Amino acid sequence: MDVTVIATNPISVLASSRAVLDGKLTAATVVISQTTGKITSIFHSVLPASDFPPGTSYVDHSPHLLLPGLVDAHVHLNEPGRTEWEGFWTGTRAAAFGGVTTVIDMPLNAIPPTTTVAGLNEKVQAAQGKCWVDVGFYGGVVPGNSTELTPLVQAGVRGFKGFLIDSGVPEFPAVSSADIALAMATLADEPTTLMFHAETIPPIADSVGDDVQHSLPPLAPAGPLDEYATFLASRPSSFETYAIAEILSLAHIAPNLPLHIVHLSAIEAIPLLREAIAQGIKITAETCFHYLSLAAESVRKGDTRHKCCPPIRSKSNQDGLWEELMQDSSCIKTIVSDHSPCTPNLKLLPARISNTNISVPDGQEEGKGDFFSAWGGVSSVGLGLSILWTEGQRRGISIEDVVKWCCKSTAKQVGLENEKGDLAVGFDGDVAVFDDQGCFEVGEEAMLFRNKCSPYQGMMLQGVVKETWVRGQRVWDREGREFGKEGPIGKLLLERRR
Repeated sequence: MDVTVIATNPISVLASSRAVLDGKLTAATVVISQTTGKITSIFHSVLPASDFPPGTSYVDHSPHLLLPGLVDAHVHLNEPGRTEWEGFWTGTRAAAFGGVTTVIDMPLNAIPPTTTVAGLNEKVQAAQGKCWVDVGFYGGVVPGNSTELTPLVQAGVRGFKGFLIDSGVPEFPAVSSADIALAMATLADEPTTLMFHAETIPPIADSVGDDVQHSLPPLAPAGPLDEYATFLASRPSSFETYAIAEILSLAHIAPNLPLHIVHLSAIEAIPLLREAIAQGIKITAETCFHYLSLAAESVRKGDTRHKCCPPIRSKSNQDGLWEELMQDSSCIKTIVSDHSPCTPNLKLLPARISNTNISVPDGQEEGKGDFFSAWGGVSSVGLGLSILWTEGQRRGISIEDVVKWCCKSTAKQVGLENEKGDLAVGFDGDVAVFDDQGCFEVGEEAMLFRNKCSPYQGMMLQGVVKETWVRGQRVWDREGREFGKEGPIGKLLLERRR
């Protein structure tokens, strides 16, 4: 290869004695074009640097793992409108820290929400020049926006989400059965996925009011409002099963439209989903890192960092989620962060909660750990790979399992399975270099999201992302504690799904 070819076709070469290719662990040398950002060739062995032209960017990362960059298919970046909660710059840097090379931004908590093409355009404009990893967008389903759904598909959203219960923000109201039916009919033949926050209050319940993120206490509280058990009792698994049953009852309207349940928490819903799949209904579910690693029994009094909806449930429920995940025929196909941050004061944390350095703005009283008044959402983008790997060591999972749940299947969920989620020729050169033996404590330096308020603070996690590469460019280097010198090179993924 002559000098001219080298200059016009620069490559990056990553090698390791351990890599996950096509779901299998093997030695590999991965060659990525710096011009196109695509993987141009793969060798199932570690080739020496001398096999490549002089000056080639080459690193042998042995014995660390080369993984496909993670696709986190459920993230709230909140920009524009609530940028004090999160933003494209901070959220995507946090993602890169944890080997996440693609995030899909949820349609709510930004203002305006992504329920119209105009709202999508505002979000796209706000994201310009701020993304360190690639970013895609979901559209929202709300009452009265059915005429916007097809234009949003054409504008490039990766799927749609609706709530069967109040979302907690007024600009994103819940949908009725009639709204769901109309959305299904509208999207029946479109290349998209219709997703649901599947909670709703059963017809007879003495539980919370119709709120999710901010919620009224029960009419007859089961205990003090700063006890997690009180909050958990107010959001029983029947909220999820009743909502899923309602969705399934409407699935016949659009038999070819993929349906998806976001952040599944209750194991009681698994038989419903399995039966539906056996009947030919196209439905899948995701669960979250927090449901697989945190349990209700361990939540301290007033520690509202754990509040989310659906709630973190019991240890036995967690075991059931893991049991389902490990089945080849599992209805739970993906694991995501559901990173849903807020400013720390909205969590109303009491002073007695340790491992926090959260300041309360002047003139604002500190809360008393009220699980009903606190904002609901867990902050964890960029920590998920290590959270999952840490918990998975007790569960007997393999690194191939992690790639299946967090890379390959999440890419498929959002229609990116031909370019992301795997290390293969023609795919984007998105790579996470992972030290599966390394450990770190979750301190502020590990939480690169805007507000350092997470239930994982102070925990020791196993598994360290050493480097993150997006389309052949290194965007994060753990050893140097630095981001790519080229700046934020993330693309906005706006091509229409096929």
